[in-house]
Amino acid sequence: MTSVSFLDEARELLREFPVVDGHNDLPYALREQVRYDLAARDIAVHQNAHLHTDLPRLREGGVGAQYWSVYVRSDLPDAVPATLEQIDCVRQLLARYPADLAPALTAADMEAARAEGRIASLMGAEGGHSIANSLGTLRGLYALGVRYMTLTHNDNNDWADSATDEPRAGGLTAFGRAVVREMNRLGMLVDLSHVAATTMRDALDATSAPVIFSHSSSRAVCDHPRNIPDDVLERLPGNGGVAMVTFVPKFVLQAAVDWTAAADENLRSHGFHHLDTGEEAMKLHRAFEERNPRPVATVATVADHLDHMREVAGIDHLGIGGDYDGTAFTPDGLNDVSGYPNLVAELLARGWSSSDLAKLTWQNAVRVLGAAEDVARGLQATRGPSNATIEELDG
Repeated sequence: MTSVSFLDEARELLREFPVVDGHNDLPYALREQVRYDLAARDIAVHQNAHLHTDLPRLREGGVGAQYWSVYVRSDLPDAVPATLEQIDCVRQLLARYPADLAPALTAADMEAARAEGRIASLMGAEGGHSIANSLGTLRGLYALGVRYMTLTHNDNNDWADSATDEPRAGGLTAFGRAVVREMNRLGMLVDLSHVAATTMRDALDATSAPVIFSHSSSRAVCDHPRNIPDDVLERLPGNGGVAMVTFVPKFVLQAAVDWTAAADENLRSHGFHHLDTGEEAMKLHRAFEERNPRPVATVATVADHLDHMREVAGIDHLGIGGDYDGTAFTPDGLNDVSGYPNLVAELLARGWSSSDLAKLTWQNAVRVLGAAEDVARGLQATRGPSNATIEELDG
């Protein structure tokens, strides 16, 4: 149990250097639960029964900037219009809660929001399927405010391998490398969460700007393919990128990895997709859990990942990406977006300094976006938009 004094110190630190969280799936939860009826899920009040995220708990958690995921499933036939709906949802949230949420496109916007006491709101597209193999669509997402794109989600796309699918491209194809270069030219962060380790390495070879992992932890600590191998973490100092630790129990606790594999198979054996959160699927899942108690991750579990990632990559290359409202289960002490002070307090108890924690919570994430902007300015001075097609590059 973290002492009260460490918790008080954590809250004080977060008042000056609040959390930049790399990944929150609130827009998708609003799509699934209420079809974007924001009045039915008014996040100005506690939504404990339905969501991990609302404004009171974001404030309690010391969140100063949030990348809202504009995610749609990779098996959706019309991913591009569905992604546009997700972007529209974020814009509706910004319009509905202007006193709390500040639109942000740049590192300077993030700092301005912090000075105003508002939560800087950015967007990240989770999965390259959202551009439908079109660099023009990629530029359209950037123009609409998307500031990172995860190269894949759970499934391969035509130009990149996912961590949780059978290898096909062997990493990035030629078109995949063109996507990375165009993202660099735009100033859109290349997000390597969800991608295969081969894709991580290919992207690091191809990029001229820092990358991020918006919500990934350490594979050496928990052997799940969604996590980051040490050889990739070792490359972040040379690249300048940031790995944002995630809280999802099935990615951070080995016992939960094994339990989840069995629970997913239970859903599939009854005809459900393993990500299905519908009433019948969840009823089946709860029955499985009653028979097989779920292993519970804790704040210390996540801190173990950060300790290791710091040892390998260094303090300048760490951040936080909780994945709230994108997971059914959360660690004890990190139950929702109000829990970040508990993680900061645990790290203080382990000897992390205030300057270390300022980098983890705020400074690293702001720096990496600013660095991507700097690279983009240089590239835009030397080359125009690419109109390459996947047919031309990959045959």
